[in-house]
Amino acid sequence: MEPATKDTLSQLDNLLAASNQSWLFGAGISLDAGIPLMWPLTERVFTRAKTEGEPNDIKVLEFVKGQLTDNSHIEHILSQLGDHRAIADRSRDKTVAFDGVNLSVDDLDALHQRILTWIAETIRWGYKPGKPGGPPEEIGTHENRIVVIEKHSSFVSAIFNRSQAGIAERRRAVRMFTTNYDTLLEDALSLGSFSYWDGFLGGAVAYRSHRYGDDVPKPNYRAHVIKLHGSIDWHLGEDDRVWRVRDGDLYPKKISRVLIYPQSTKYLATQRDPFAAQFDLLRRSLGAPEENVLATCGYSFGDEHINQEIELALQRPENKTTILAFASELNPTLEKWRSGLWGKRVYVISGEGLYVGTDGPHAPPIAGTKRDWWTFAGVTKLLSCGAEACAL
Repeated sequence: MEPATKDTLSQLDNLLAASNQSWLFGAGISLDAGIPLMWPLTERVFTRAKTEGEPNDIKVLEFVKGQLTDNSHIEHILSQLGDHRAIADRSRDKTVAFDGVNLSVDDLDALHQRILTWIAETIRWGYKPGKPGGPPEEIGTHENRIVVIEKHSSFVSAIFNRSQAGIAERRRAVRMFTTNYDTLLEDALSLGSFSYWDGFLGGAVAYRSHRYGDDVPKPNYRAHVIKLHGSIDWHLGEDDRVWRVRDGDLYPKKISRVLIYPQSTKYLATQRDPFAAQFDLLRRSLGAPEENVLATCGYSFGDEHINQEIELALQRPENKTTILAFASELNPTLEKWRSGLWGKRVYVISGEGLYVGTDGPHAPPIAGTKRDWWTFAGVTKLLSCGAEACAL
């Protein structure tokens, strides 16, 4: 191994052991757990709309989908429905037409809730789409759930056990930002007996206590879990409080599930709690005055709102954030960042090797193969064994 490559891998190990670190997770980390990515999830929602929805549900969804680009998924569709609801709310008769189907504001709210329920149940129970020539479709149900947690538990163990060998005890909680609705991170932390804070107080039924501008708790937690887009167990109560409620509980009485979608048309929604507080925590982490690390895994850089928050922070001359992007390959966002004035603080750990700014790839794979250290399992192995061992 060349000295320059060995030195770069050592730098990566040091950054992964930083005492002030955050992680940003996306849907990719839960795929192997039995939770689908957005496009299979979209197909599953459409199937349930056909088989379980009201007579016009699928017609409305197909119409809205036809208004969007080909790469749009259920979050884009929900965002578009939200725009149609705003139009209906401003109209004289409080309705909007979808290819001959007229829906009132109340009708749109009811459709929105049905879609959120289908999303939440699919994520809670699990769904694996069929593959041509491969395994058939596998649908989790309330009685036969297919979601597993082993890879999340292994990652959490690697973060808090193996990666700290020989390193002074962390003075800060590891901040785990996620766009995922599932509860696997929280569950893995609990199963590993690692204390964490998520902005709620209580037990199995908990209320949202953290509000925009509040201080984070004192450093007596191992992790902070910040769910940027909400959670399948978050609900809005009659008193406008946000509750974390066990699956199937009938209390407290709930008005709606609390979910948010990462589209620009929903930007204003992030100005209200609880999402204003969640993004405020992300900004605070990125804008910390001391050296800090933000690592991404399973995140496709498809959320322009989050990308903008990261970019705005990195552009500040005094910023000291280093980005560790675990991605299958370079994408336009990462190309832009690593070529910028602060590109030397952008590491991309990809299937082609390790890039640091415009340098790389270091430690490329054997010809005709790809490295897997960008995957969730690969990151776990990297944390456990070290970058140099994984690069051999």
